[in-house]
Amino acid sequence: MAFIDRGDAGRRLGNRLMGLRGRVVVLGLPRGGVPVAFEVARVLDVPLDVIVVRKLGVPYEPELALGAIGEGDVRVINEDVMRLSGTRDIDLTKVETRERAELARRSQIFRSSRPPTELKGQTVVIVDDGVATGSTARAACQVARAQGAQRIILAVPVAPVDWQTRLGDAADEYVCLETPESFFSIGEFYEDFTQTTDEEVVTLLDSAAKRTLTPTSEPRRGPRWRDEEIVIDAAHVHLAGHLSVTENASAIVVFAHGSGSSRLSPRNRYVASVLNGAGLATLLFDLLSIEEEADRANVFDISLLARRLVDVTRWIRSQSEFAQLRIGYFGASTGAGAALWAAAEPGSDIGAVVSRGGRPDLAGTRLAQVSAPTLLIVGELDQTVLGLNREAQSKMHCETRLSIVPGATHLFEEPGTLEVAATLARDWFVTHLTPLSTT
Repeated sequence: MAFIDRGDAGRRLGNRLMGLRGRVVVLGLPRGGVPVAFEVARVLDVPLDVIVVRKLGVPYEPELALGAIGEGDVRVINEDVMRLSGTRDIDLTKVETRERAELARRSQIFRSSRPPTELKGQTVVIVDDGVATGSTARAACQVARAQGAQRIILAVPVAPVDWQTRLGDAADEYVCLETPESFFSIGEFYEDFTQTTDEEVVTLLDSAAKRTLTPTSEPRRGPRWRDEEIVIDAAHVHLAGHLSVTENASAIVVFAHGSGSSRLSPRNRYVASVLNGAGLATLLFDLLSIEEEADRANVFDISLLARRLVDVTRWIRSQSEFAQLRIGYFGASTGAGAALWAAAEPGSDIGAVVSRGGRPDLAGTRLAQVSAPTLLIVGELDQTVLGLNREAQSKMHCETRLSIVPGATHLFEEPGTLEVAATLARDWFVTHLTPLSTT
């Protein structure tokens, strides 16, 4: 199964589109595309709207599109299909009259008194929960173009291998997370593909509208105001680190890498970027100095690694700019054992811990002393580590959750699996570290 539900698909799609953060308008195709689009817009921190369209089908073959209509009296007709199908003007008028009535009904339900977003000159991202035949997606692109969109990006979680060929030049750019060779229906790639209701669409649009309202006319700053390599003096040992501090951050997540890795771990840096996108500061650092790394025994000395994490945590709290930030730990592989060991220290006051493909068992008897809410993320195919995580969870007395990522092995190298893990981590930290947060 590729996606847990539409929300999961939207978060992963938003992470793929992170380069567009703050620079586009997201349009969801009702109804199923709106939950996906809602998460995309949230990740990119941009406005969300619906694009209400109706395909105009050939009377005797409705799946064959003569054109499309949209709000604002937008009408796009394919004259070649009209001619080749033998459709008369009177037949087209009948189809259009019927579809206009449905278009007006849906627009009234979804918008109420809210006007459509102005698309003229905008880059728009059109989102659906998947593409099957592509006819509705094509209609949406045509309508957005007719409404003045300067650039159109069609983004979906799943589509057939030949989906871009089917859609041709309908969009300027195509983005898709999964293009399986075997494709029968969109729903087969979702664990939960419950039908989206009109009421859910309205609720999501209302929520997005409230989120994008700003109380001041001051220009919004970028998502980061500090992003740099640093050197940390941790108990007289100098450790290299990479610090990313987001504007108005209310929490910072400290990363503990696994054996054989470092602050440059591409997987941890990807997770950190996802956390930054949610407004969380991050610190990735080398657990050992260059001299200490020369002794391989240090790499697996969990008590030493945990002390380094405690020392770095103490350093964070000594910095005036971070003094009020809540702190979370993210540990990968052996680093998860160190993170839990450190979180068990008396007075540690760690707000949350996430383990990715971790070895929580390496924290030993310290597990019972951990009080921070802990999320254990393990790949479905990483059976040995999965067993160790289940056993470790049984020894913990704090809030814990074991999340198993379908199709993932130990390093989360399979397409989309690291995105799932990063999303799970982000939601856990936002829930437990951010005041008055919702996910």
